[in-house]
Amino acid sequence: MVIVDDGSSDATGRIADEAAKKYPWITVIHRPNRGFRKTGGGVIEAFYDGYELVRNQPWDFIAKIDADLSFAGDYFEKCFEIFAKDSKLGLGGGVIWERWRGRMVGTLGSPAFHVRGATKVYRRECWQQIGGLIKDLGWDTVDELKANMLGWRTYTFKDLRLNHYKLTGSADGCWKHWLKAGRANYVTGYHPVFMALKCVKRLATKPFFTASFGLWIGFLSGYLRRAPQVNDEPLIRWVRDEQIRWLHFKSSIWGAR
Repeated sequence: MVIVDDGSSDATGRIADEAAKKYPWITVIHRPNRGFRKTGGGVIEAFYDGYELVRNQPWDFIAKIDADLSFAGDYFEKCFEIFAKDSKLGLGGGVIWERWRGRMVGTLGSPAFHVRGATKVYRRECWQQIGGLIKDLGWDTVDELKANMLGWRTYTFKDLRLNHYKLTGSADGCWKHWLKAGRANYVTGYHPVFMALKCVKRLATKPFFTASFGLWIGFLSGYLRRAPQVNDEPLIRWVRDEQIRWLHFKSSIWGAR
């Protein structure tokens, strides 16, 4: 296990070092505090610092796990059992449970191909074919879309639970969270018509209006700023084709219609 301390200002680094002294299978990497929160790319930069230690080792699976998670001792064993039963499963992970209004609530991947970024396990062959992760917003959607384009399956393991101790989006606040999500959809290459309908649909779900407008403004900001999208034109074409198929009530990765 590699623990990457991404410039934390609390006792995280010290606790990780103490764990490494106690357990020889733990390695700790300390990154300097960059002085600001780098959404999207920051977490992947930290991940790659750890990945460099195992890149050339003979591993079969690699997992990117957030630090604020807890799970059963046999979690990975059960993950690998699921991979063993599905040779075309390239990427998966358990259900994230978070405390919402005083109770724990499970959040399945939505749409069905989505696996939450806090818990992703990659089969080596799939990882190599998708070319790893982009260091930008949308990294946790680009990876699974590229995998599906290449013939792999990706999905959440409904019977495996992980407890998440920080509500998704709480670090940025609700409005910034949805702006970021919309920008991530732009980076991924979503079709504007599909995105517009997605935002309209969001009007009827909580948080009312905030999620919908945040998504749309975040998406449009990518065009207004002429920000780069994922550097993979075949992937963008495939994603948009799948979205248009769904809009025409045809079967697509976004679901059967």
